[in-house]
Amino acid sequence: MYPARKAMASLSNSLQLKHGLTSWCPGSASLTRRLPSSSIRFRSFVVAASSFSNDNREFVIVGGGNAAGYAARTFVEHGMADGKLCIVSKEAYAPYERPALTKGYLFPLDKKPARLPGFHTCVGSGGERQTPEWYKEKGIEMIYEDPVTGIDTEKQTLTTNSGKLLKYGSLIIATGCTASRFPDKIGGNLPGVHYIRDVADADSLISSLEKAQKVVIVGGGYIGMEVAAAAVAWKLDTSIIFPENQLLQRLFTPSLAQRYEELYKEYGVKFLKGASIKNLEAGPDGRVAAAKLGDGSTVEADMVVIGIGAKPAVSPFEVVGLNNTVGGIQVDGLFRTSVPGIFAVGDVAAFPLKMYDRVARVEHVDHARRSAQHCVKSLLSAQTHTYDYLPYFYSRVFEYEGSPRKVWWQFFGDNVGETVEIGNFDPKIATFWIDSGKLKGVLLESGNAEVVFFRRFPCHLTFLVEWLRFSTYVEFGLSLREVKNRDGMTKPLRYN
Repeated sequence: MYPARKAMASLSNSLQLKHGLTSWCPGSASLTRRLPSSSIRFRSFVVAASSFSNDNREFVIVGGGNAAGYAARTFVEHGMADGKLCIVSKEAYAPYERPALTKGYLFPLDKKPARLPGFHTCVGSGGERQTPEWYKEKGIEMIYEDPVTGIDTEKQTLTTNSGKLLKYGSLIIATGCTASRFPDKIGGNLPGVHYIRDVADADSLISSLEKAQKVVIVGGGYIGMEVAAAAVAWKLDTSIIFPENQLLQRLFTPSLAQRYEELYKEYGVKFLKGASIKNLEAGPDGRVAAAKLGDGSTVEADMVVIGIGAKPAVSPFEVVGLNNTVGGIQVDGLFRTSVPGIFAVGDVAAFPLKMYDRVARVEHVDHARRSAQHCVKSLLSAQTHTYDYLPYFYSRVFEYEGSPRKVWWQFFGDNVGETVEIGNFDPKIATFWIDSGKLKGVLLESGNAEVVFFRRFPCHLTFLVEWLRFSTYVEFGLSLREVKNRDGMTKPLRYN
């Protein structure tokens, strides 16, 4: 048996991950902090069937993204959806897998782009496609294009933009985030300037891509990298502008960032690093025509895409209690807010990372799915164990038909400590973060499907097993102890 496999067998029986790690979404402003035990108190409550005159809305979900779709599925699995559940959304569509909007949805028509109903939840995790018909069949009331504008927690009512008054028994807030925008005074609302958060945004962006020749993307994080990769498929002159010295600085090491930047340059993408935007300039027709930089230079553009992060969509739910450090709505480990009967999940929730004694907000689809499922199970069943989450982020780019190389990276854990890289990015590479002899995080480029499969298992063991499996399975042939030796480290690696 290979050394790494022996280690896995031993770990499977004995190890638990005890060290701490931070959890933030690369490219976002989410932070982490310790949660004082006395900082928030949660009142207990009992969920009971409600005899409402307005269609017996026992459960109401506000929001139409990933979290809402996965929550709905969990209600159905527990037999508590038919005639009892209502979803209120500002969008015109049933919940869908939002990551598609900056990936397959942006492909040109001749590259087989993703389109609804193809990516309704829950296909992103291998589940059933929940089309509008699915919600009807399951007896779930859907209210589209009518955002909630007010809440009365004493009367347990919601007011929508159209004036509807909805009474709820239990409420799940799954409103996600809104895109951070440039101020109007520097051109943030000019025609041809795009932000992407929903299908309407993506459709508008595609309309510009069809006519554009020169694209400027502001931001070197997730959105910037994914939209730039899509623009390449349209054969457009593409530039990425960002103030940092490298791509995805919150996550990538300088060495790793350089490898991705070189790959993008091979596709013709240009980088303006360490640059700030003074303002966006309009042409004679009123549309955006250029980005003026802080140094006075300009970059011509037919369209501009802004990808500079997002803000939790807390309005009008501020009354249930916010976290002023990481943003979002403060919840406990069962996603309960300080108001009995009201929960928050997904991007908008500031939740405690159980094993790390920290509060975090995570803006990624994996957390949206898992938090929604955990919340509903806790609400409907005797489940009392608190949410225990392993931070996980991923990105997939250049996946359009005819692309010479597809890129898919996955990150687990925390990027602190010394780093060890294995592989030559041809296409595989692994970066390990090791702090004080402890394994803290790993990024895998072009990993295997088994890594995704093992996400279904308890995260403590999974975190270590995935590292070990990767080191033996993808042609590197190294155990973690051999990783340590390869890097010249003298202290033995510890796993807890």
